[in-house]
Amino acid sequence: MLTKRIIPCLDIKGRRTVKGIRFKHLQDAGDPVELAARYAQEGADELVFLDISATEERRKTLAPLVKEIARELYIPFTIGGGVGSIRDVEILLSAGADKISLNTCAFQRPQLLDELVQRFGSQCVVLAIDIQYEEEEWWVYLNGGRLKTTRKAMDWAREAIDRGIGEILLTSMDQDGTKKGFALDITCEFSEKLSVPIIASGGAGKVEDFYNVFQKGKADAALAASVFHYREIEIPTLKKYLSQQGITVRPTKTCIK
Repeated sequence: MLTKRIIPCLDIKGRRTVKGIRFKHLQDAGDPVELAARYAQEGADELVFLDISATEERRKTLAPLVKEIARELYIPFTIGGGVGSIRDVEILLSAGADKISLNTCAFQRPQLLDELVQRFGSQCVVLAIDIQYEEEEWWVYLNGGRLKTTRKAMDWAREAIDRGIGEILLTSMDQDGTKKGFALDITCEFSEKLSVPIIASGGAGKVEDFYNVFQKGKADAALAASVFHYREIEIPTLKKYLSQQGITVRPTKTCIK
């Protein structure tokens, strides 16, 4: 079995880490720089930074904050929010990002994916897909979950893969913040039918949820926020549990950047 990754996520609004339920009722969850440093030391495999209000506010991602966080890290760092051009990506990579996550801008102009893949390579381009289950189908949502599209999640994912993306961050809005477990069926469908790694997001509440998304959902990585921010689950404890259950994870040995 390939090594599974544990990825904390920093949802950023106004230079603070926030977390809500189903993309609503956001509450402060701490200083992003301090949280990033803690996760790196605790053995997180990667870190994701999502500037969740950048698209809605029609502005660019907070590059200075990205730079502050990157100074604390020695693990892969993915940035998303308001990325709409090659120049945006160049700025974020210069600030310390390793990968770039795109959502709304890529959906509105799919050719952007071609441009970024050609310029920076597939390994740099992550497609974030926010989905919700309605009328017996999973639909794509944009603008931080505020705008429903008429595009089915699997159809959009396949097009993006054809355009060369290297990874998909799949977030179930139905599960987000509920701590009732990941959306296993759609995660498994994506994992089995698509040719790129799938990061499952939305619903982590206990260590068993991570086991289930790896074992039943067949995800390559699992992303979570509040359970890590509020220390409801400690990353070393989680990795020890998963290892005991036969899930291959990277050791939690820490090091200094």
